[in-house]
Formats: sequence, C-alpha cells, structure tokens
Amino acid sequence: MIDRAAVRFGVVRSLVIDHPLVTQKLTALRDKHTDNTTFRLLADELVTLLAYEATRGIRVNEITVETPLESTKGVKLASPTPVIVPILRAGLGMLDGMLRVLPTAEVGFLGMVRDEQTLIASTYADRLPDNLKGRQVFVLDPMLATGGTLVAAMELLFERGADDIVAIALIAAPEGIARVEQAFGKDVNVTVVTAGLDAGLNDRGYIVPGLGDAGDRLFGAVGNAN
Repeated sequence: MIDRAAVRFGVVRSLVIDHPLVTQKLTALRDKHTDNTTFRLLADELVTLLAYEATRGIRVNEITVETPLESTKGVKLASPTPVIVPILRAGLGMLDGMLRVLPTAEVGFLGMVRDEQTLIASTYADRLPDNLKGRQVFVLDPMLATGGTLVAAMELLFERGADDIVAIALIAAPEGIARVEQAFGKDVNVTVVTAGLDAGLNDRGYIVPGLGDAGDRLFGAVGNAN
C-alpha cells in the first residue's frame, strides 16, 4: 500500500498531505456547485495549510533572543529571502494563502499558457529577478496535470540560479509528477506538495476526477489565459 502522505517518484520528493481539514476543503473545491467566491476562499485556506508542509525545509539561521527572564536560542529566516512565484493566472488565487505563512518573501510572476492541442506550455509574461542564485523558490499552480507548465517554469528558475524549488498544487496527476521526475536529475532539489493525487488524465490532458478549470472557478471565464 502506498503511503499517500509521502510519495517519492524517483528523485523528486512528492508529498500528498493527508489531513482531514485538507481533504474536507479539497472535497468542497471539487463540488461543481461551489460558487466562485466560495472556491476562492477555500483555495486560500487550503494553500495556507499546504504551505506549512511546503516550508518545512525553509532555511533559517540560529539566533539568540532575550526573553523577559533570560537568553535563549531561536531561529530567523536566512538570507536571501525566499521567492514566491504564482503561475498566471490561476496561481494568483493561491498567493494570499502563501503570503500568510511567508509575509516577508519576495514575489515574482510568471505567465504561462498551455496549447490545448499540443499540451506544450509557452511563456507570455516574465516578472522575475534575473539572478536567483542561492534562492529558495515556491511555485504556485493549482493543477499539476501533464507537468509541462511546471517543468518549463522550473527550468527557467534553475537557469537563473535557484537551487531549491518547491511546487504547491491543489491537485496533481501521476503523469504530471512523473514528468517532473523525468525532467530533473539528482543534482537539483525539487519538491511537489499537493492536497490530492488523482487517478490520472483524460484524453484532453485534464485531471480526473479533478475539480474543473481552476482559473475559471477562481476568477470566472472572462479573460481566460491559463
């Protein structure tokens, strides 16, 4: 039996968070009767829960602080600060939940769109630092389906010097995680954190049972770019 709380695909560490509150919120997100407003609130709450596990390996430095009684050891976030990168447009619906846990992080934006025929992702917007050397990066994208978008985003981030990337997805398909595993060797640090590992993809590359188009359910169908 697979322990869905910690699944390892090759060299990519993949964590499926098996917690009752996570499962309850994901179930409500899947429901086709959940309206856009409720969907946004649930996604925000779910990302905050996922962020606690996603930041387990965040870098810290030991410090000494003075309590009202005596000195004691503690930690603070190490420099340089982490970078959060939501994939536009659907990833924007995850940003507030992540910033709630990491309010001092810097934020970059990456716009990517998947061709529905070829399933190949292309970049249409890049608002990222040119130099990410030594930075931990948290990528936000609600759906890890074929993995093409996430792999393309990670390749760009590694090219700019990032050395540790954690991707947070509301749901994932085994095909997507396998694609990430195939793309990156053991010389890089890659982690995928998700609330659900679904059965797979249909013939159109959509996750099933899934939760529909995350961008449309977060923001409505107008201006669909993801």
